[in-house]
Amino acid sequence: MAKKDLTLEEYTAWNARFNEAATMITNRDERLEEIYAEIETGLKLVGSSAIEDRLQDAVASTLQSLKSVGIRVWVLTGDKVETAINIGYSAGLLEKNMLIRVIEQSELE
Repeated sequence: MAKKDLTLEEYTAWNARFNEAATMITNRDERLEEIYAEIETGLKLVGSSAIEDRLQDAVASTLQSLKSVGIRVWVLTGDKVETAINIGYSAGLLEKNMLIRVIEQSELE
C-alpha cells in the first residue's frame, strides 16, 4: 500500500485526463497506462498486506529490503504459533539471534 498527497487541483486535472483516456476509441489501453503512470510515481510506502503462508516469489527479498531501509515490518497472523514462527524465519523476518515472545489470548485476559 502506498499513498500520495494531491491538491484538489492536481487531482481534478489528472482525473480529467483519466476520463478522457477512458473514453478513447483507439489507443485507450496505451493512454490509460500513461495516465496511471502519472499518478503512480512519487508514492510513499505505508504498508503491505495479504502475504500468504506459501511464500510467493520475491516475498522474502522484498521484506528484507523494507527492513534494510528502516521500515518496520509487523506480522499479524491467526496461524498456529509454530507455523507463524517457521514462516517468519523463511521470510527473513525472524533471525536466530532474536528474542521471540509469544503472546497468547489467555495472557491478555
